[in-house]
Amino acid sequence: MNGLRRVIPYPLLFLALLVMWLLMTQSLSLGQLLLGAVVALGGCWAMTALDPPPARLRRPAAAARLAGRVFVDVFRSNVAVGSIILGSEDRRTHAGFMRLKLDLKSPYGLAVLAIVLTCTPGTQWVRYDPATGLLLLHVLDLVDDKEWVRTIKGRYEGLLMEIFE
Repeated sequence: MNGLRRVIPYPLLFLALLVMWLLMTQSLSLGQLLLGAVVALGGCWAMTALDPPPARLRRPAAAARLAGRVFVDVFRSNVAVGSIILGSEDRRTHAGFMRLKLDLKSPYGLAVLAIVLTCTPGTQWVRYDPATGLLLLHVLDLVDDKEWVRTIKGRYEGLLMEIFE
């Protein structure tokens, strides 16, 4: 097993990358399987060069709650963005930037929050300053920035702190 770890240092990452490759190519041919294995192996070696600190999920139940919230919020945001785009001209004038002070410090928690906010239609993670904890966020429908602060801190940040810190 130790010899295999030298060749494939992150077996779960290797498997995830290989499965993603096969899903994207929509083929289970031997050629795609081998090419996907080479790509996945390259990804694992790149991760070794980055030498990330080990991640530990402290509360899997909180992670499941977070996944459910994200699923619901992405669906709602898709509907909201669709109504903004297809709606009248005056609905399109509320886009803007906002700043948000985050208490979350874990690099893994911040990475997950960045993914959640960027994958949710209508929001885009722009910049985070680790020295001040300030996040610059672009919101397509920025009517009330206090409501966005409550949403992000209440729905995501608290759970991410529970999971990663």
